[in-house]
Amino acid sequence: MAPGGALDPIPDSFILQPPIFHPVIPYVTTIFGGLYAGKMVMLQGVVPLHARRFQVDFQCGCSLSPRPDIAIHFNPRFHTTTPHAICNSLHSGQWQAEVRWPGLDLRRGASFIILFLFENEEMKVSINGKHFLHFHYRLPLCRVNTLGIYGDILVKAVGFLNINPFAEGSKEYPAGHELPCSRALSRGLWPGQVIIVRGLVTQEPKDFTLSLRDEAARVPVTLRASFADQTLAWISHWGRKKLIPAPFLFYPQRFFEVLLLCQEGGLKLALNGQGLGATSLDQQVLEQLRELRISGSVQLYCVHI
Repeated sequence: MAPGGALDPIPDSFILQPPIFHPVIPYVTTIFGGLYAGKMVMLQGVVPLHARRFQVDFQCGCSLSPRPDIAIHFNPRFHTTTPHAICNSLHSGQWQAEVRWPGLDLRRGASFIILFLFENEEMKVSINGKHFLHFHYRLPLCRVNTLGIYGDILVKAVGFLNINPFAEGSKEYPAGHELPCSRALSRGLWPGQVIIVRGLVTQEPKDFTLSLRDEAARVPVTLRASFADQTLAWISHWGRKKLIPAPFLFYPQRFFEVLLLCQEGGLKLALNGQGLGATSLDQQVLEQLRELRISGSVQLYCVHI
């Protein structure tokens, strides 16, 4: 396929997680299963006419503070006399020695396809079908679980691929769950327990709900995302709505990760790695919960309790 052409279909057997189309930059997403030798990440897009620089970071987490380690920092720069790329690593808040790669085959206003191939000891990068660089790992590849894209770049698609997707014992391809999806909470929720829900928002979403039910099928609390007015709210057993004062982080055809942490007196919420506060619930109510139910305009790939 020509770099400026339409997207070629990728065989389903090589897809590890659904591709991301036209993400809003800056963009941060979970890499299902993390990185390991044999995995590939494909980036297709356009360099804006007035671009100065952009970066693709393979991160060890997605927290805002403290800043996560960055195992691989790929940073093309266009504002210098000779366009080039910088590779580096961030460890414990400190940048390591950077490696400079001249001969960057990226041009302002031009389309591109960048392929990141992860091997046992190093990452290789090709641009528009031509090998460009290799970078030896400074941090363990197994620690990487997040992709971050920042700066002056227009991304058309991000794909996650594997040379051999049918490796024996592989658990990388996430199985889908039909909606509504129900999971038992045989012993209720106790302090320290975490509920993790990961998935993909559909193309024309309406809503998304995550409800917790007790033995009498009552619903003490529901987390509801409304796409019509772009609000996220807690809904109580009595139907009382409490808006969560935070940016709406659900977007069509974008991945999401919801974490609910049970603590004394309630549940703490995090969405895509960002803490969004908590809701209050008596410990007795938490202990009597028996079911997690998920419904709405999403495709589920992981429900972990």
